[in-house]
Amino acid sequence: MEKFEVIVVGAGLAGLSAAYALAQEGVEVVVIERGDYPGAKNVTGGRLYTRPLQNYLPELWKEAPFERPVTNEIVTLISSDKSLTLRFRSDEFARPPAHSYTVLRGTLDRWLSRKAEEKGAMLVTKNRVDDLLKKDGKIVGVLAGGEELGADVVIACDGALSLMAEKAGLRSPGSPHDYAVGFKEVIELPAQTIEDRLGLKGQEGAAQLFLGDLTGGKFGGGFLYTNRSSLSLGLVIRIKDLAEGNPLKEAPTFLDEFKERPEIAPLIAGGEMVEYSGHLISEAGFSGLIRPFADGLLVAGDAAGFSLNVGLTVRGMEFAVASGVLAAQAVKQAREKKDFSATSLSAYQTLLDDSFVLKDLKTFQHAPAFLDNPRLFQHYPQMTGDLLQSLFTVGLEPKQKFSTTIREKVSWSEAWEILKDLRKGLKV
Repeated sequence: MEKFEVIVVGAGLAGLSAAYALAQEGVEVVVIERGDYPGAKNVTGGRLYTRPLQNYLPELWKEAPFERPVTNEIVTLISSDKSLTLRFRSDEFARPPAHSYTVLRGTLDRWLSRKAEEKGAMLVTKNRVDDLLKKDGKIVGVLAGGEELGADVVIACDGALSLMAEKAGLRSPGSPHDYAVGFKEVIELPAQTIEDRLGLKGQEGAAQLFLGDLTGGKFGGGFLYTNRSSLSLGLVIRIKDLAEGNPLKEAPTFLDEFKERPEIAPLIAGGEMVEYSGHLISEAGFSGLIRPFADGLLVAGDAAGFSLNVGLTVRGMEFAVASGVLAAQAVKQAREKKDFSATSLSAYQTLLDDSFVLKDLKTFQHAPAFLDNPRLFQHYPQMTGDLLQSLFTVGLEPKQKFSTTIREKVSWSEAWEILKDLRKGLKV
C-alpha cells in the first residue's frame, strides 16, 4: 500500500490551504479532488473577507486573483409588489488590505492549487475518496478509486455533508432543518455596464442581499455580487422549507422568478449566463459544530461546520482558509512528536479555540435561532413596504399626520410582536 504523510480529501479552500501550509514546511502531502480541477465543484455566493486572514498565509493574498473589492453594501427588502433598498458605501473598505473581495471559485481555487503544487504538494483530480482505512480503531488512510492509500493523518475537507467525518463517527447524517441549498448563476456583462448599473466607481464592487417575497416566505434570501466582468446572482433556501412547501416548488423556479423582479431584471439585461451551480450550506452555526479530530484524522472548513449566517453577512471561506492552516499546524506538532493519536491531534481544537473561527462562531451562536422566524422573510418586508407607501402617498384627501399613519399600520399588538423579535435580535 502506497503511503503518504498526509492525505487531504477535497481541493477547496480548506484543503488547499492545509496542503500549502504543510508543503512549505517539507511535509509530504497529497490532495485528492473528485472534480475535474480544483474549483470545478466548489461554489460560493462569491465573497471572501480578507482582513481576518492577515495572519494566515499572508504572503498569498496580495497576488490572489480576486474580482472586486466590496465598497458598497446593499440590503433590499422585497414584498410581492414593493421593495426598500438601503445602501452603504465606504472608502475605508477599499483601503489595502481591502475589507473583502468578490471571488470566482473556479479561478481562485485553481490558482491556490498551483501555489500549493509549487511548494511541493501533490494534486490528484477526478478521483473520489469512498472510505477511510482503519487499523486497530485508528484511521490510517483512505480508499480512493478502488486503491488503498496510507497516511499518518487524513485531513477531511469534503464539504458540508462530510462523508469522511461521518465514517469516522464524528457526525451523524444532517437534519434538513440545519442545511440550506444555495444555487446561483454567473451572468457575463461588460465591466463598464456593471459599474454603470450598480453605480460603482472604477473597479470597486458591490454586495447586495435580498430578503422577503423572493423565497415565498421561506427561510433564506437572495444575493448579487459584482465580479470584474460578470454578476453572481443566486438564492439560498433551507432544505426543510423546500421539502415542506405547499405546493412544492423546485429550487430553480425561485431563481427564475427572482430574475424577473424589477429590482433584478434591469441589472442583468443583455447578460449571458455562463455558469450555473448549486451548493449545500450548513445553517446550524455554533450549535452544529462537531469534534474536528480523531485518531489519524482532522476535519476542516465546511466539513467541520465552519459556516456563519448572521443576516447582514454570510461567512465561510475565511473560516475554511484559517482552519486549513490550523490543521496543518496541528499535523506539524504531531509529526514532531511522532504521535498522530486523537490526544496529540487535539491540539487542533486548542488552535481553533484561540482563533477568530471559533470566537466568531461562538459570538454569533444565537443568530440561527433569531433567523428562524418566518416573520423576517414575509411579514416585515410586506409591512415595511405598505407603511412606506402610505407615508409617501399624496391623494385626493388631505394628508394626515405621519404619526397617525404609523399608528394605523402598526397596531399595539403588532408593536409588541416587533419588540419581542427585537429582543431576540439583541442576542445576535
